Amino acid sequence: MKNRFLISEISKMHNIPTKTLRYYHEIGLFEPFEIDEKTGYRYYCTEQFEELNTINYLKYLGIPLKDIKKHLENKDIDSFINLLITQKEITKQKIKELEVIKNRFDSRINEIQKAKEIKDIEIVKIKKLPKRKMISLEEKISSVPQLELSLRKLENKYEISSNIIIGKVVLTVAREDILNLQVQEYNSINIIIEDNICDEKDIKILEEGQYACIYYRGDHSISKKYYQMLLEFIEDNNYNISGDSYERTIVNEYISNKQEDYLTEIQIPII
Repeated sequence: MKNRFLISEISKMHNIPTKTLRYYHEIGLFEPFEIDEKTGYRYYCTEQFEELNTINYLKYLGIPLKDIKKHLENKDIDSFINLLITQKEITKQKIKELEVIKNRFDSRINEIQKAKEIKDIEIVKIKKLPKRKMISLEEKISSVPQLELSLRKLENKYEISSNIIIGKVVLTVAREDILNLQVQEYNSINIIIEDNICDEKDIKILEEGQYACIYYRGDHSISKKYYQMLLEFIEDNNYNISGDSYERTIVNEYISNKQEDYLTEIQIPII
């Protein structure tokens, strides 16, 4: 029976690229039992198959090649158990992280689906909103370039990744500016926090309360009309504005190129 296989044959039998097998040889993880000095051909034998299976198994479990190599050099049962236990704990943590990502998918999908179906456009509603957690940066913002720079500052300040903030950015307009209908400038930028991504001391708590709210199809460039509608509603119904507004664009040009799909909500706290 043939017991001498070229690297191309091993590659085909074990479904491993020849480039990978060469790399394994280079780092001393899995070496051919013979190399032809004249041709440079690498040869492997059946006795090595189980070793390669072990490498593939441990690699599939996510164990780093350097740790696999260390095990194959020592082949100690206790260290092997510890290797698996360590990787198990790493995997459990990854599962938790993936669960967080899944929840973010669910939340964003549901929100955008609701945005497509929402009927109460340009209608002021009173909502009782639950407590929310945010991280915040107080800064005057009057243009899109300023907004983007402020967002980077906020990310860097709290050492968070931009991949968690999509759809979670909330901007505020000062109460005095709302009353004077001078709503072109924001006075802070915030990110809604759903996970424990920073210290509790850095989190701004937005307490449960009543808000006058309105949805509209567009962005901040046309917001003045809707602040006017909110102000009139608040006055007509004998409410008082108790703080800065919270404005969030739910669907923008990066989600749809149709302006009729855009969705922004303004929330003004009232008493």
